[in-house]
Amino acid sequence: MNKSILNKEVQDFIDSNLNQDLVKLTLKGSPFSEVPIQEIVIQIQGKLKAKNKLPSWFKKKDIYYPPKVHLEQTSSEITAHYKSELVSGNSIADLTGGFGVDTFYFAKKFKEVSHFETNKALSRIASHNFSVLSTKIRCINEDGLEAIKNHTFDVIYIDPSRRNETKGKVFVLSDCLPNVISHLDYLLERCQTLMIKTSPMLDIKAGLSELNPVYEIHIVAVKNEVKELIWLISKKRDENVKIISVNLIESHREVFEASHNQKFKTVYSFPKTYLYEPNAAIMKSGLFDALCLKFPLEKLALNSHLFTSDELTDFPGRRFEVLKVIPYTKPIMKKTLYGIKANISTRNFPETVSELKKKWKIKDGGDLYLFFTTDVNSNKLVLFCKKVKKQNSIKQ
Repeated sequence: MNKSILNKEVQDFIDSNLNQDLVKLTLKGSPFSEVPIQEIVIQIQGKLKAKNKLPSWFKKKDIYYPPKVHLEQTSSEITAHYKSELVSGNSIADLTGGFGVDTFYFAKKFKEVSHFETNKALSRIASHNFSVLSTKIRCINEDGLEAIKNHTFDVIYIDPSRRNETKGKVFVLSDCLPNVISHLDYLLERCQTLMIKTSPMLDIKAGLSELNPVYEIHIVAVKNEVKELIWLISKKRDENVKIISVNLIESHREVFEASHNQKFKTVYSFPKTYLYEPNAAIMKSGLFDALCLKFPLEKLALNSHLFTSDELTDFPGRRFEVLKVIPYTKPIMKKTLYGIKANISTRNFPETVSELKKKWKIKDGGDLYLFFTTDVNSNKLVLFCKKVKKQNSIKQ
């Protein structure tokens, strides 16, 4: 950590060059003898990354940024805040502290917060930033797994690195570092609740079999893009695992909760007045049939994952008014869709969006939404729809 970067003139130079071409800036060299241009570029890259992901950090003066590899896996502010609401107690240990965004939000809920980080430079950076942000967090430059050997906490949080030294980028939990699966019993002996953050690519069924005894899984999406899976584990085994799908959209949330092993009876129907498309978090959960139990809806087909109703209802996802429905046949398509401007989606359909656009010369955009799908009798359909205005926060 080069403290000269925090000098006012260096910080002003960084701020005034946020929109510059970094290649050209690097070639010009540094105007400061004590700060190489490469280190200035790292700060500019970090600040640009923080602008949308970490707005509080971006707005705060004297924040020190690490190389971008350390910012790629860090939580966004919005997801870190959400995680902090899921656990409570007096003490928490973040075993893979990194840049410290999650730790910062945990400190708003816990009196005793420990940030463990093996990378000495990153540990120092986190400690400096916590001081700038006026947050009391104990930073320990040690391997968290080893350091907690003789300690217990109310909560232990761990975010295994998805970059394996030998295998590169990985999505299988046992390949992440540290290997949580092999240390599961060790961790549970030292806390009441274990919270694990994993890649959104991790298969939920695989995770459940490896991380038993999970009692809750949170599928966290931001603006309809799944960002992370949060696994809550305790020593008490509970066969009724809750899966909470949450879509964080600016000032409101779409939250849908169901039990993993609960059986649901699904009713099927042809398209009615309104069409519903589940958000990305629910799509990841796979709990489509549970939607019919919680909302007055019917499903178009077994694998369509689209829902319909005659009366408009709140829903954790996008809502559309169905304008018309046509069978997917060449004569009708040529007459109705050729050269049209629309937004296209496919669900349980044999052709891809790109293939359909090319085949029927469909242009992107506009207010019309086309859903290419299959009904309960395996007939291919095209649904002409318009979007229904936004709804309030949904919690079921």
